[in-house]
Amino acid sequence: MVEELRRQGIEDEELLRAFQRVPRHLFVDEALTARAYRDGSLPIGHGQTISRPLTIAHMIETLAVRPGDAVLEVGTGSGYQAALLSSLAGSVFTVERLPALAERARVNWRRAGVTEVRMRIGDGTLGWPGAGPFTVILVSAAAPDVPRTLLSQLAIGGRMVIPVGGAFRQTLRRLVRTEIGARVEDAGECAFVRLIGSEGFAE
Repeated sequence: MVEELRRQGIEDEELLRAFQRVPRHLFVDEALTARAYRDGSLPIGHGQTISRPLTIAHMIETLAVRPGDAVLEVGTGSGYQAALLSSLAGSVFTVERLPALAERARVNWRRAGVTEVRMRIGDGTLGWPGAGPFTVILVSAAAPDVPRTLLSQLAIGGRMVIPVGGAFRQTLRRLVRTEIGARVEDAGECAFVRLIGSEGFAE
């Protein structure tokens, strides 16, 4: 998998080492472990998926996550992406809307020996009030627009990546918070599940 990521253009060697350190097969159903290291998304139940490794790597590389970053992840899912972020940055805060997925992520982290992740169940569009400001925010579900509350929890100079668009196709956007708003760049087309919440899509 790591060699495929490198072949597909991922250049951050520390990120590639994180993919080597975190066992992806522990974050998918046992019946799917034979497919865990292929470059494809896999179902994790409740209409959600674990994104393909290249998508995850592209998002994290776009954020340039480094030790000491204060990281917020929106959309915990199976917990795999939070484990990668923790391997790179240290402490990670993550928000999951679905209690069943949150419990599954906790089990997966225990199995993988991941300890530096804090999780809460709730509306991810509202972030984690009181825990910020964050230097990195990674949103792994698609919103119709950038949630204002998440942007307010991003530190000045902090980076966010978020898929923005319709329910089926979106543009991955990279934002850097400034004193007067945010600098926005497009980072390619993408397709994510919807971000459900008060500043996202309706249930």
